[in-house]
Amino acid sequence: MRPSSDIAFSPSVKAVQERRGSRAGYAKMETKGGFATTIDEELAAFIAEQRAFYLATASADGQPYIQHRGGPKGVLRVLDDRTLGFADFAGNRQYISTGNLADNPKAMIFLMDYANRQRVKLWGTARVVEDDSELLERLVDPEYPGKVERAIVFTVEAWDINCPQHIRKRFSQRQVQPVVEQLQRRIAELEEKLAKLQSGNG
Repeated sequence: MRPSSDIAFSPSVKAVQERRGSRAGYAKMETKGGFATTIDEELAAFIAEQRAFYLATASADGQPYIQHRGGPKGVLRVLDDRTLGFADFAGNRQYISTGNLADNPKAMIFLMDYANRQRVKLWGTARVVEDDSELLERLVDPEYPGKVERAIVFTVEAWDINCPQHIRKRFSQRQVQPVVEQLQRRIAELEEKLAKLQSGNG
């Protein structure tokens, strides 16, 4: 059987790896089956914390397209150990991803966690699901205000974790705000103490 990593390591990719000296290491990985093919508990926990991801699709003639998808924490949901799903919110109404998937089901999901310097890439196929209220109930956060148009279901064929090299730490406003508020409280306390000292009441 072909290793699952062949979804990314085409003959041309392997030829470049051979020339650059990395083929032997990846060949050893291939003897163990290649990339992971099922969603384990660690990956599921990582996905549950994300508020955004990137979805890559391609047209029938191979023209690639990448789209940012965002929403509440857990915007991408694990449905089972091989399946992910997300609510497709109304946007600019170009429908490029939706149209691409009508012709070419191959897709990829890329997850970035800048604060923890982690990134995960998942290869698979995706399909658009219309008018499935039961599925949407599993995917939608009722407190999030986005207008849902449909669901997209992603079947995982392989996934891999990239190394953290060159990922610069970045933090969202939500992550930074508690620290800022703590500093503001401390500044207010110190300013109050300073004012008392200056007035001779300290």
